[in-house]
Amino acid sequence: MYRLSILVFSIFYQSYRTRAFNGNMAWRSSGSSNNELIENLYRNGLITTQRIKDAMLQVDRADFTDRKPDAYDDRPQSIGYAVTISAPHMHCFGLEILKDQLKPGAKVLDVGSGSGYLTACMARLVRPGGKAIGVEHIQELVDKSIINIKKNNKDLFDEGVLEIHKGDGRQGYAAEAPYDAIHVGAAASGTPHELIRQLKVGGRLISPVGNGFGQEMITYDKKADGTYHEQTHMGVMYVPLTDEQKQYASAGIRKDL
Repeated sequence: MYRLSILVFSIFYQSYRTRAFNGNMAWRSSGSSNNELIENLYRNGLITTQRIKDAMLQVDRADFTDRKPDAYDDRPQSIGYAVTISAPHMHCFGLEILKDQLKPGAKVLDVGSGSGYLTACMARLVRPGGKAIGVEHIQELVDKSIINIKKNNKDLFDEGVLEIHKGDGRQGYAAEAPYDAIHVGAAASGTPHELIRQLKVGGRLISPVGNGFGQEMITYDKKADGTYHEQTHMGVMYVPLTDEQKQYASAGIRKDL
């Protein structure tokens, strides 16, 4: 029940952040189509990079949510299993802050890939020659995200530029490490040291960090000596980065693993 309350508050709080983010511009960014949503995000300064705009135009948000009438609202939406697809302006923030790492030929990791939306956007940005890997610990979401992506972005799988794997995102995905960029879509309880270890020198990780209502969005930049520079950006509210059993329990699902 507590984690379900966190989910509900997360949706409310991200909606609040939408109103407050960047001088209220995000609140006015909703659209009636994917093109209109992305154009509004660009016009309002939430997207500033043309290639990020182009990538997001190619990945239709409606493919990744069952709430079709609300698909282009700039707010988070539940996708089941006590998980949300983040508000579009937060996807913009993540992509913009990783833009120097999300280049053709780069290898990137999306932890808690959920619906698969952001992983697909990242894949668009690292092609040709790169790879975007999503890690999600709920098998049903892994399966559904693959279906979502194949609706209009099947070429990313065909080219080998995108993979989705079932796994504990807190442990990253060591088989493909090191990474130029890592995005974490759920709140780590503390500094994600294992994920930082999987960064390349010069790589960047972005993650919400903290518990309950005391979360902050933080970036970690990997230095040549293996240490990192940490920068806090803003307060946020995300669902927690947790284990598979707790995730099912938080969604009220009884499942023997």
